[in-house]
Amino acid sequence: MSNLELLKLLSNHNGISGFESTLNEIIIPYFEKYADKVTIDKLGNIIALKKGSSSGESPKIMIAAHMDEIGLMVNDIEENGFLRFTSVGGIDPRTILGQEVIVHGKEDLFGVIGAKPPHLQDANEQNKAIKMKDMTIDIGLDCAKVKELVKIGDSITINRSLIELKNNRVAGKALDDRAGVVAMFECLKELSNLNHEADIYFVATVQEEVSMAGAITSTYRINPDIGIAVDVGFGTTPELDKADSLDLGKGPGITLGGNIHPGLRKKLVSTANEYNIPHQMEITVGPTGTDARAIQITREGIPALVLSIPLRYMHTSVELIDVVDIKHTGKLLAFFIKEISNENLEGLLCY
Repeated sequence: MSNLELLKLLSNHNGISGFESTLNEIIIPYFEKYADKVTIDKLGNIIALKKGSSSGESPKIMIAAHMDEIGLMVNDIEENGFLRFTSVGGIDPRTILGQEVIVHGKEDLFGVIGAKPPHLQDANEQNKAIKMKDMTIDIGLDCAKVKELVKIGDSITINRSLIELKNNRVAGKALDDRAGVVAMFECLKELSNLNHEADIYFVATVQEEVSMAGAITSTYRINPDIGIAVDVGFGTTPELDKADSLDLGKGPGITLGGNIHPGLRKKLVSTANEYNIPHQMEITVGPTGTDARAIQITREGIPALVLSIPLRYMHTSVELIDVVDIKHTGKLLAFFIKEISNENLEGLLCY
């Protein structure tokens, strides 16, 4: 199956933070094709181990991409059958009004998000964005039936299917960061044709959008020598400054900043140049806002890197990427891993 087909499966599937286990049935069979061992830890992270060729103690490299998505949650049921809801993860309320949704109750229920019509708003209301607390979800049922099928705490996702645009571009929900999960799979495939000394732990992490808990616990368990987060970065659009964004189709962004290990970053850049893999620079002066932050400060500290797949319209249901960037990201990861050995590891980790 192609990367695009896997991406479509993952994007169309539902799994907001804390409810990711529904994705296991997709991810695990794919990872099992190339990994030596696949496990699920107590928090729900999927960990795929690809063993290295070292005859002694192997370096350990952890690659993390989160599989959770932002979404909504039922927090009240009105007497007229309408649902009130709150957000799970960072959602701009302006992007959800009028959207079709799926309420994951005892069964999946289609609904729509509505609010007071503009015709009935006063002048003051018309000049303000509608707040989430003033929106409701209508699933077309009376209160008794709603309470039979839905309970407070049920998750809600936007009803959206991945669409293919021109020029290798696709748009859909949850590409942040299921594109990263597909990039890990691409790396895993690539490594099947390469000799590498290091043991590689591919982790599809949970709850990144709300707490980074999955990265914290899995890093503690694995205790890697190197940790790499594969996430998304802000794709270039007309309103963004060039310095704050990444061009689609030109490879992943290699993050540069105080939280990134300088020796490893230089090695990653030199690897990209040596193998002619397209890449860009992404500057992040503080914590990256990715699983790399959790990786970096676990135990006594883990040297960390971030690779960012360019993505437009982040945290909406029409996130947009170039699938070629996924391939470049996976290839760069694989060839970087190939270059890590017991012989050069200590030198790379020195400041």
